[in-house]
Amino acid sequence: MKTRILFLLFTVIPLVCLSCENKKEKTIKTKTSKPIYSYEEKLKSEITEIRSFLGKSPKYNSDVALFLDMKIESGRNRFFVYDLKHNKLLNKGLVGHGSGSETGIQGELKFSNIKNSNCSSLGKYAIGGSYIGTFGKAYKLYGLDKTNSNAFDRNIVLHKYSEIPFDEQPYPICNSLGCPMVNEKFFGVLEKLIDHSKKKIILVMYY
Repeated sequence: MKTRILFLLFTVIPLVCLSCENKKEKTIKTKTSKPIYSYEEKLKSEITEIRSFLGKSPKYNSDVALFLDMKIESGRNRFFVYDLKHNKLLNKGLVGHGSGSETGIQGELKFSNIKNSNCSSLGKYAIGGSYIGTFGKAYKLYGLDKTNSNAFDRNIVLHKYSEIPFDEQPYPICNSLGCPMVNEKFFGVLEKLIDHSKKKIILVMYY
């Protein structure tokens, strides 16, 4: 009888403990796992919002809009050129964000509308006229929301930079001082689109 009891103590109880530990580990993994981010769903949502905005603002181009998804890592394509009229993606490319937006945590950015913060600012922008600056031709940006209302005064512009690669990278690309900064070749695509538009094109930066 004692032998049987000892057998149960040294075999069944450890198995029960092991079962509890495995269940505990599974519970922890489930709680800490992050949901997969779908940039396609987020883009659809932003497109719906901008269509509503453009429907009330006829002074802007309602056929095309530019979308910058800052939730996507900088080494991946996150600058989207979208044809609102025919409901299709026309082009996409890399874009750098402000150095001040870095938090030190991979995949997390912060945003600010404050001067000299070197941060990117979220919100809708109207793309204004072009000028020749430090990086060559660039386009002035006018913030249309409270989150980016200081864009013009902060000299936040859409410009190109030779150090921005054209193809996607497995590592982060270089940062700007708050401006959306793109590859020279990709800038050429945007340039044709902007210069041939009779109305100002809207650029949306979201997170």
